[in-house]
Amino acid sequence: NNKWESGVKFVEERKPKKFMKFLGIILLMFFVASVGGILGGYYVKKNYAPDSLTQAKSFGETNGKTDSKDAQSSSIPKNSVTKVAETVGPAVVGVENNVFSFEGLVPQGSGSGIIFDKQGYIVTNEHVIEGANKITVTLPGGERKVNATLVGADKKTDLAVLKIDAGNLPVAKFGDSSKVRVGDLAIAIGNPLGQEYAGTVTVGFISAVNRNINMDGRKYKVLQTDASINPGNSGGALCNEAGEVIGINSLKAKQSEGMGFAISINEAIPIIQSLMKDHYISRPYLGIYYVFIDQETAKANDIPVGVAIQQVVNGSAAEKADIRQGDIITSFDGVEIKKQDDLGDILEKHKVGDTVTAKLWRNGRTLDVKIKLQDSKGQ
Repeated sequence: NNKWESGVKFVEERKPKKFMKFLGIILLMFFVASVGGILGGYYVKKNYAPDSLTQAKSFGETNGKTDSKDAQSSSIPKNSVTKVAETVGPAVVGVENNVFSFEGLVPQGSGSGIIFDKQGYIVTNEHVIEGANKITVTLPGGERKVNATLVGADKKTDLAVLKIDAGNLPVAKFGDSSKVRVGDLAIAIGNPLGQEYAGTVTVGFISAVNRNINMDGRKYKVLQTDASINPGNSGGALCNEAGEVIGINSLKAKQSEGMGFAISINEAIPIIQSLMKDHYISRPYLGIYYVFIDQETAKANDIPVGVAIQQVVNGSAAEKADIRQGDIITSFDGVEIKKQDDLGDILEKHKVGDTVTAKLWRNGRTLDVKIKLQDSKGQ
């Protein structure tokens, strides 16, 4: 009888009369394994041997007519985590948020950032630098710490651009996140738990693409990965096997291990460009503070479902349209307001300068008002 002891399986000795049959089976298995090894080795050599890959352009370069598949890479071999770490790692920096207190200037938190331009531009998360009185950047190796200027930040997308004055900077290259597929290799580089663990590299796979999540009133379109992303990784790089940045590490699911999220680089690039140019993101703006009235609250108070105006900003589009505190917007641009995010979702489909019609409930009366949308100027 078979027995188990300390995890080791013991098989009873076979009888002599079955030995030749057993030997034949062993030889057959050896032959099949040998042939399989040869064919497998040929397949791996053919499909996964280091070769020239497309190299992503530096940020700001113009597109040529040459197809990216024909463009030659420097020397980044496929499936080389080490090469990716050596290529992208030097462009991932530590970002420290400092605030004034009774004790003077003290660190409030830290994260990571990615140098994407030789002039010293760095992208990070807005929540990393939020409320900072002074921002410092620690370059790889930890020997150089420099002050950073905030070029622009956008709370809605959780992105910020910094600038440092330093020479001979390594630059990470942005890839194309639309080409990322579930199951692709994912390499995260950042400073988990602070500068003490700077340049940490973790490896996993892409678990999902184009994942939409909401957190703290922010909406993210993200890549999901099981590569470890921890506090301090925020603003760091999520790379593909070619050494291209495909995402900016941003979030981790607290209730579960192996669920990290990165803002896809294709979503981030237009925001980065706008922050560099205008220092803010231009969006259509109403100029109101409101609270959502759901079905239960509406029924209990004999009022309609919609957004109840708590405050109107002076000089705003809402004030100019005679929207008042206490009004309830029940529809906007012909679409009924039924959920918390409906008004914001409708606004995002418009441009600054558009004129839209809103239906209001005011003290039992219904009226229509026309609103010319203003520029948010980063508000």
